[in-house]
Amino acid sequence: MKKAAIIQSNYIPWKGYFDIIHDVDVFVFLDDVQMTKRDWRTRNKIKTLRGTEWLTVPVYGGREQLIYEVNIAQTDWQSQHAKTIQSNYSKAPYYKEYQFLLDWLYKTPHTNLSQFNRETTQMICEILDIKTEFHSAMEFGVSGVKDERLINICREVGATLYLSGPAARDYIIEDNFRNAGITLCYKEYPNYPEYDQLFPPFEHGVSILDVLLNCGPKTSHYIWGWRQEDHVIEVNHGK
Repeated sequence: MKKAAIIQSNYIPWKGYFDIIHDVDVFVFLDDVQMTKRDWRTRNKIKTLRGTEWLTVPVYGGREQLIYEVNIAQTDWQSQHAKTIQSNYSKAPYYKEYQFLLDWLYKTPHTNLSQFNRETTQMICEILDIKTEFHSAMEFGVSGVKDERLINICREVGATLYLSGPAARDYIIEDNFRNAGITLCYKEYPNYPEYDQLFPPFEHGVSILDVLLNCGPKTSHYIWGWRQEDHVIEVNHGK
């Protein structure tokens, strides 16, 4: 059974985004839909001494555009984000190890928002050794809206199981997938284990950068590895 997930690209997404990518065979960036303002496309949170803080990428245009059409405003946002991350994470155990990633994010010029987010996500997946196949919805030019569009994309990539985020329960019509012969499942974000963050109290809902810079090669353990390890323990106990 080939599994697929279809989600809009996000700016330095949280760990749950990479959890769902790891769970599927094919991940499709749904960037040929309408842009939304003040959303995960352009911003995410990091942990600071004062609590969580937003990092926002300034863009031109807005809701009248599709996501892949949106361009990044050429301001000093990169230096601002770099300084904010440095001031809050320079003492993190793996800050220097991932300096190459931060340099790419904040020293390399970026023009298109969708391309920037997609390349960032794929770069981090390489770091996490995630082997999922990536596509952009623009490749397929499928028709339809809402469920029909998702079903058509699943057909294009040969997926027979669609893994959706939990919030979609409110608007997905499950019969549409059933009638199309596609199994519909919902991703549940579990009780992820905590790790050593620099500034307590612990906060799960922050950018993947927080896990990477604090946990380094153990990052995957705190996203999905712990579930696999728990399963092994349960099986061994059952013998």
